[in-house]
Amino acid sequence: MNQENTFRCRTRGCWTLTVRYIATGLAIVLGIHLAAMPGLSQQTVARQWDEALLSAIRIDIPAPTVHSRNLYHTSAAMYDAWAAFDSQAQGAFYPTKHSAADIAMARDEAISYAAYRVLSDRYALAFDPAASQSIFDDVMIRLGYDKSITTTTGDSPAAIGNRIAAQILAATNNDGSNEANGYVDPTGYQPVNDPMTVDYPAVSDQFSLPLADANRWQPLYIDSFTLQNGIVLGSDLQHFIGPHWGNVTPFAMNRNGSASPFSWSNMDPGPPPQLGGVGSAKYQANAVALIHYSHSLDPNQGPGAAVINISPSVNGNRPLGTHDNHGYAVNPVTGQAYADNFVKTADYGRVLAEYWADGPDSETPPGHWNVIANQVADNPQFVRQFGGTGPVVDPLEWDVKTYLALNGAVHDAAIAAWGLKREYDYVRPITMIRYLGSLGQSSDPGLPSFHPLGLPLEDGVIELITAESIAEGGRHHNAFLNANKDHNGDFFQFISREDMVGKIAIHVWNHEPEDPDTEVSGTDWTLAENWVPYQSDNFVTPAFAAYVSGHSTFSRAAAEVLAHLTGSEYFPGGIGEQSFTSGFLDFEAGPSNPITLQWATYYDAADEAGISRLWGGIHIPEDDFAGRIIGSEIGIDAFLYAMELFGTPFVLQGDYNGNGTVDAADYTIWKDSFGSSSSLAADGNGNGIIDAADYTIWKDNFGESLSTFFAHQVPEPATGVWIVLMALLMSRKLRPA
Repeated sequence: MNQENTFRCRTRGCWTLTVRYIATGLAIVLGIHLAAMPGLSQQTVARQWDEALLSAIRIDIPAPTVHSRNLYHTSAAMYDAWAAFDSQAQGAFYPTKHSAADIAMARDEAISYAAYRVLSDRYALAFDPAASQSIFDDVMIRLGYDKSITTTTGDSPAAIGNRIAAQILAATNNDGSNEANGYVDPTGYQPVNDPMTVDYPAVSDQFSLPLADANRWQPLYIDSFTLQNGIVLGSDLQHFIGPHWGNVTPFAMNRNGSASPFSWSNMDPGPPPQLGGVGSAKYQANAVALIHYSHSLDPNQGPGAAVINISPSVNGNRPLGTHDNHGYAVNPVTGQAYADNFVKTADYGRVLAEYWADGPDSETPPGHWNVIANQVADNPQFVRQFGGTGPVVDPLEWDVKTYLALNGAVHDAAIAAWGLKREYDYVRPITMIRYLGSLGQSSDPGLPSFHPLGLPLEDGVIELITAESIAEGGRHHNAFLNANKDHNGDFFQFISREDMVGKIAIHVWNHEPEDPDTEVSGTDWTLAENWVPYQSDNFVTPAFAAYVSGHSTFSRAAAEVLAHLTGSEYFPGGIGEQSFTSGFLDFEAGPSNPITLQWATYYDAADEAGISRLWGGIHIPEDDFAGRIIGSEIGIDAFLYAMELFGTPFVLQGDYNGNGTVDAADYTIWKDSFGSSSSLAADGNGNGIIDAADYTIWKDNFGESLSTFFAHQVPEPATGVWIVLMALLMSRKLRPA
C-alpha cells in the first residue's frame, strides 16, 4: 500500500476507505472470504449500524478510549430498543416496555432511530464530521426511515428510538469522559520527562535536561506526526491521550473499594518492573527481549530467516499470563490434527505487528473485535445459541445482545487499562532501550562504558563500539550512518565517530525504508540510543503510557465474552484464519511469501494481539501479561452482567439457591423438594420434576463456584497469575454501584 493510494482513498470518502481496508487488511477472516459476507438485505439493522460505526471509526482520530465508549453506548441504544419490546429483557438505560402490532418492524425502526441519534451526536466531534454523518444518513436512507423525525413523544417506534438515544446521551453526558470539551484531559496531567526528539540520537531533546525518571512515560517529538490511520496532526509533540479515562462510568465494573484517584476500577495487577528499584533486573531483561524481537525482523538473515511452525498444533493454548505455547493435539470439531503451517520468523513477526496494530484505515482494537464477532456470526458452521445450548435465536437478537456484552466489555477494558496507564505512567520501550543504551554496558566492569543499569553485551546482538568497528567498512559503521541522518534521511553529522567509541550498538530492525512498497530494511547495527520500534517513522509509538497494554486488555476481555456467549472457546470449525498476500505490509515490503495466521480459540487470537505489540516494539511482556489478566476478569464480568440484563442470568449447575457456590445448602434444597413438580429450584436438568438426576448434577459440581468455574474454562494460568485472578474474581460485584 502506498501513500498515493492512501491519499486518493481518503479524498474520495469513507466508503472507499472501507473497501480499500477490506481489500488489503481483511482479505480472509476466520477462513471465510469477505465476499461471503451477507449482503445488506440479509444483515440485521443492528449489524448495518455496527458496520456504519466501524466505518466512521476508520476515518476518525484512532482514540480507542473514545471509540470503545461510542461502541458501547450505540450497542446499548440498539439493545434497549430491542428489549423495549421484550417482556423478559431489562434495558441497560431504558426500562420502559412497549407493544406493537408488528414487533419485528417496530424493533428495526426503533433500533435505527436510537443508533442514528447516538451516532450523529457523538461523531459531530469527529475528525471529519460531515463524512461520518454521511455514513449514518446513508443507512437511514437505505432502510427507508425519515431522519427528520426527531420527536421523543409518544409510542411510535421512531419516538421510542429517539427517546432511548436522548436518555443514553443525557445519562452519559457527565460520565467522566469530558465529551463536552472534546475529551480533553481535565486533570492537569503533565509528563515528568522532557520530550524525546526521535530523529536525534539521545534519550531527550538535545537542548533539554537528561531523562528525569526512566520508569515514567516520555512524550515524543515526531516529524510530521501521523496517526495510525494516516491523519496528520498539526503538532509534532505527543500529548497523553486520555489520562482521565480511568474515571469514566463503566458497564459492569464497580469501584468496590478502589483507592486510586485515577481509576473507577479497583483492578490492580501491581506495579511493573522499576529500574533501580523492585524488578530492576527484569526491566533490563525486558529491554533485551525487545531488542531480540527487533533483531528477528529480517527475513533474509539471522533468526528472522529461520522457519517456524505457527499451526495451532504447536502455537497457542497459552496459560494466562505467559507466552508458553502448548498447542492442541487435535481440532476438537474435526477430530483431526491441525496441519503444519511453516513460515519465516520475520514474516510472522512483521505480519503480526501490522495486522493487530489496527493501523491505517482501521477500526482500533475495540472495533477490530467487532469485525471478528461479525465474521463468527457469518460462519455457516455457527449456530446462534447463547452458551452453546438452548433455543436457536434469530439473527437480530444475537446481534444486539452480542454487541452489548462485547462492547460493554471493551468499554470497561478501556477504563481499567487507562486508569492503570495514568496510575503507573509507565515508560515505553523506545525510552527504555535508548536510556539503557546511553548508560553503557552492564556485563564487564573491566570494559569501557560499564554501568550496572546498562545493557548486557551479547555477541551479534548487543556490542560495544570500538574505533575499528565504527570506521568506514567496520562492523558497526551502519550505526554511524543511522545516527547522522536528518529528518529527511540525508546525512547530517550530529555525532562523530570518535564520540561513538564506547557506546552500545544493537543489531535490530533498520528503520522504515525510503520506499516501503519495494524495499526491506532488514536488520543492521544501530546505536542503541537511536533505536526505533517496528512502526512507521511518522508514528513510532502510541501517545500514552505503556502499562497495561490496551491491546491485551481489550482483546482478552472480548475473547472472554465471545467464548462464553457462544459456549465454546473455539472458533467455528475449530479454527480461525487470516490470510495475507506478499504485498500486505505497510512499513516495508513483504511478507516474503503469503502467510496465514491461525488460531484455534478466541483466547489464542487475543494472545497474539498482545504479543504483536512486542514484535512492534511498543510493549514489554509485563504490559501484555497484566493486560490479559485484568482483561479476563473484565470480560467475565461483562458477560455475567449482560446475561442478567438479558433475563437469563448465568447459573452454576447444582447451585440451587443461586449464591454462586455449589454447597451443602443446595443439597438441602434438593432433598426437601425431592419428587416435587411444583417447587423446581433444584430441577437441574429442567425435566419438570425433582429426581435423582438432579442430585447427580449437584454431586458432580459440589464445591464449584463462579470464580473457579470461569478459571476452568481457559488454559490454566500460571500459579502466581491464578492467585491474582482468583482474588479479583472473588472481590467483584456484577453491577455498577
